[in-house]
Amino acid sequence: MSKPSEQHATTNARVSLGRGLDLRSPVLLASGTVSYGEELDKLCNLDRIGGIVTKAISPEPRAGNPPQRIAETPCGMLNAIGLANVGLDRFVEEKIPFLQGLDTAIVVNVAGKCIDDYCTVVERLDGCKGIEGYEINLSCPNVKGECMIMGVSSTATYEIVSKLRAITDRHLMVKLTPNVTSISAIAIAAEDAGADSVSLINTLVGMAVDYKTKKPLLKNVTGGLSGPAIKPVALAKAWEVYNAVNIPVVGMGGIGSFSDAMEFLLTGASAIQIGTMNFVDPDIGEIVADAIEAFFSDPANPSLKEYVGSLIVG
Repeated sequence: MSKPSEQHATTNARVSLGRGLDLRSPVLLASGTVSYGEELDKLCNLDRIGGIVTKAISPEPRAGNPPQRIAETPCGMLNAIGLANVGLDRFVEEKIPFLQGLDTAIVVNVAGKCIDDYCTVVERLDGCKGIEGYEINLSCPNVKGECMIMGVSSTATYEIVSKLRAITDRHLMVKLTPNVTSISAIAIAAEDAGADSVSLINTLVGMAVDYKTKKPLLKNVTGGLSGPAIKPVALAKAWEVYNAVNIPVVGMGGIGSFSDAMEFLLTGASAIQIGTMNFVDPDIGEIVADAIEAFFSDPANPSLKEYVGSLIVG
């Protein structure tokens, strides 16, 4: 994959998340909302943003959950897609060649049923060029009995991250669930095991029903709630984790504008991910990235480094 060129380079919004994951902008597009980049590339200038996080990849192809798998809710949406994906072989053969041609950072979301699945994916992808890092999905709330089990346990999180750290020298970003008693405890376990950053929050467990039919709107009954409705929760969790770990925090959850993104930076996120809003406004990542660059290019404003975590409390 070509690296950010001087032609597209920005000078005031660059951020390094460590271990080779250097971004021209703190704006990433979240997994599950950009597929493998091809569709969105026609609608958004991906060279303007920091990077994309691909749809989850598991060793074998997955059909996901049966429909209905998406339902609108007030200020958000529920999804129970179930980590549907093309599988490792097709990803390497069909998707990576396209991703290698993009002038933006590529982070591959990795999922599985067990620790060996995660190791299989990372070990195979480590031999492929054009990938800057992996987002380890330990927290999907709409896949029963799989990654959610690992994501709610500090011990399991430490075990899987430790094993992946031994496999790869690439950036390891661990995606955290808010559906736990203490998200900071899980973040600390990930850091202790060798994670380079943590991303949060994944979706909240939710459900919607139709009182007329007496049936749930999702075939899976429950799903993951995302969108503007979860932003206050996401901000609180980002602030909590920022104050608990020494590795970068990547914030997400309800971000749909420049002001939303700035709020996450203020509360401690070194970078942010935009998810659900990509379905509403496919070029939102580019719009937010340009606005952030303009803000930090103004000499009257602090630098990005100074701004991150500068929330005034008390």
